[in-house]
Amino acid sequence: MTTLEQVEKLCAIAKISYEEAKVALDATNGDLLEAIIYLEKQGKVTAPTGDGYYNGEITHHHGHHHCHNGNHLFSGLKKIGQFCLKMIRKGNTNSFEVLKGEEIKASFPVIVLGLLLIFAFWVTIPLIIMGLFFGLRYRFLGPEFNNNTVNDAMNSAANAAENLKKSINI
Repeated sequence: MTTLEQVEKLCAIAKISYEEAKVALDATNGDLLEAIIYLEKQGKVTAPTGDGYYNGEITHHHGHHHCHNGNHLFSGLKKIGQFCLKMIRKGNTNSFEVLKGEEIKASFPVIVLGLLLIFAFWVTIPLIIMGLFFGLRYRFLGPEFNNNTVNDAMNSAANAAENLKKSINI
């Protein structure tokens, strides 16, 4: 009797559908090597060239349902991990500064600001806004902030807060 494990193994090796793998294994009484030879004779699998071995890489062909052994999951997780590491690296090489006039009152990596905005936004955002009314200004420094559009927007917000404060004091 052919098992699912045998079918999946043959799918991974020969890059064929479940149905084709089951037929080949049934025809060879579950012998994996004989099933591969059987498929070669039918022209469904080409004999290996070069070093003379099959690899277990899985490809997808339209029209056939092929085995999936989790390689795509690991590939996806690897990409997510690489993205996270890239963001952490960028977050640590760029900084967020709090200024009062020309004096820097605080400076910390952008990743700290990002984490505060994610996990404590209900405190962080009001504090940043209140800081504007107490004469604080904010800026980003680092290789990712060579284009000053973000800092220009921060200055505009600080100027708007100053103007609002002046109009209320009149």
